Amino acid sequence: MALLTHLLACTFGMGSWVAINGLWVELPLLVSVLPEQWDLPSYITIIIQMANVGPLFVTLMHRFQPGLLKEVPVIYVVVSIGVVACFLLAFLWNYTSPIAGRTHSTAFLVLTFFLALVDCTSSVAFLPFMMQLQPQYLTTFFVGEGLSGLIPALITLGQGSSISTCVNISRVVNITTGNETMETTIYRLETRYLPANFSTLVFFLLMTAMMLACLLAFFFLTRQPKVWELSQRQLFPSSVVLSSFDQLPDKGVGSRLSGGCPCPKDAKGPGDILPKKVSYSLAKLTFIYFLITWVSALTNGVLPSVQSYSCLPYGNTAYHLAATLSSMANPLACVVAMVLPNRSLALLGILTMVGTGFGAYNMAIAVMSPCPLLQQSQWGDVTIVLSWVLFTGTLSYVKVMAGVILRGRSHSALVLYGVVEQLGSLLGALLMFPLVNVYGFFKSDDYCSLQCPA
Repeated sequence: MALLTHLLACTFGMGSWVAINGLWVELPLLVSVLPEQWDLPSYITIIIQMANVGPLFVTLMHRFQPGLLKEVPVIYVVVSIGVVACFLLAFLWNYTSPIAGRTHSTAFLVLTFFLALVDCTSSVAFLPFMMQLQPQYLTTFFVGEGLSGLIPALITLGQGSSISTCVNISRVVNITTGNETMETTIYRLETRYLPANFSTLVFFLLMTAMMLACLLAFFFLTRQPKVWELSQRQLFPSSVVLSSFDQLPDKGVGSRLSGGCPCPKDAKGPGDILPKKVSYSLAKLTFIYFLITWVSALTNGVLPSVQSYSCLPYGNTAYHLAATLSSMANPLACVVAMVLPNRSLALLGILTMVGTGFGAYNMAIAVMSPCPLLQQSQWGDVTIVLSWVLFTGTLSYVKVMAGVILRGRSHSALVLYGVVEQLGSLLGALLMFPLVNVYGFFKSDDYCSLQCPA
């Protein structure tokens, strides 16, 4: 029975961010088809920030109307929306319509908003429910959250999405000089995309199946014995959702806010329930929150908006590998944080500078697009892929360890963690969207027809 509950908790956690993670790793194929092309990542970034109205609404309801929202019906509604949106996306993802004189992938963008709404709302809905189960299932839940990024990445690696080749295309054109018209043949290299091992339709149906598995897992979890009989009283009698974390055992507190990774276990006896408070000066706390804001702005707003511009000049294969492997780097960083935790603020500051350096390289390549450094060299492909993986991995570790540090201080510190994380993400997205889509600061071109100086 315990093994079955662990499996259900893992499957339930997997549904928390699997839809949006699936979109990110499928982007190398989508940008070659949808009309937004290289601008598509910036659209997704700003849509995700708009979807934060979901958790904001839930939090405000618990603040001003405590007890009105029950987490079980909310989760049923949220996950059901995710199942329906994923299913519709499988058939409507390439539907376009004209808006303001430009063609846009209307269905894809609208359904992406609903998927982001589901995943963002899961941040304030899933964990309070898991608090009702035995504490050993929390770790399994966070393992499932890590798989929500790993499994879609493995699927796209098997899909072989957006593998391309350059084809020499000949065209006959008429050239008129004076009174004579002559036919001439013009040769031009154009990109042709090789068929994937399975289509985008199948990929989104697989995402639908994973969301449906999450829904079924939740159905069976609601029938598991609870630690506290919350159904006999109002669920959230105090101010906000996070106030109920006071009943949460130590190994789960702060995990969700620190990027969905289970925090490393402290060396405590089995009787220790709440973490020991750690005293930090105001300057050190300000530094920690600055790191969180800065890292969130880079990883959730600034750099994802230009990933296509920094990778596609090296070809679709480089973009495909950068998107999938960097997605894997996030759960890997969570594992490293569990095995090798380090609360040194000096180390976190150094890692932030290192990660920012990789991010600066990615941004510089995007600015130089479509003719970046080492474009005609395999070293350019290797460098950009490694840069994205190391950028994601190092900064993910910083976010996890910042959550661990604040977990040891107070629960209100974790609430502020969530606030500054969302603030940083929002600022990053708002900064990049006009640069990419309004002012056209970044340039794109067909990879095979590029004419860059040697």
